[in-house]
Amino acid sequence: MIALICGKIAYKGISSIVVDVSGVGYRVFIPISTFYELPESGKVVTLHVHTSVKEDAINLFGFYTVQERDFFQLMISVSGIGPKLALSIISGIPVHDLMQAISRGDVAKLVSIPGVGRKIAERLILELKEKVIKKMMIEQIPAAEDRRKAGEMIKEDVLSALVNLGYKNNTAKDALDKVMQVSKEELTLDALLKKTLKILAG
Repeated sequence: MIALICGKIAYKGISSIVVDVSGVGYRVFIPISTFYELPESGKVVTLHVHTSVKEDAINLFGFYTVQERDFFQLMISVSGIGPKLALSIISGIPVHDLMQAISRGDVAKLVSIPGVGRKIAERLILELKEKVIKKMMIEQIPAAEDRRKAGEMIKEDVLSALVNLGYKNNTAKDALDKVMQVSKEELTLDALLKKTLKILAG
């Protein structure tokens, strides 16, 4: 079974790419999240792969992170969920948020994902909830509330640092809020401080 593939991108599409490995082109199906991380065509890419073997076909599903690949494999173990639906689910929601929704039994969150109806959502919760909670404990993934509190503490620390550097509280807070609004991911204290200082310097 192919578990990892590394080669040049010969073709780049939203749902699949062709990876040239020593002159042999492998078609690899990917989620949207992986597509956004891909380099330009002709550049080298490394993907974590799940190999699906059927009587009439061998399909490769590639992921930018091991976590996505592992969760994809977890989902296709659920009755009624095949590789294409699992790929669609990962394309529709970040894996971390998906794990949070399943661990909380949040049906509403799951049915908001394109292609997921109530029956599929309930099946995901029924069959994966215990496994997901265990996985979260092992990987030490904090609960949503804990992440929110941690984010607020980092924001307060950055604001304090900016005031100590001589910036007025309101000016620093406005710049900090701008960074928080445009950021699509959680930032470390150092990254948040640097981005805010860049806005203030401008």
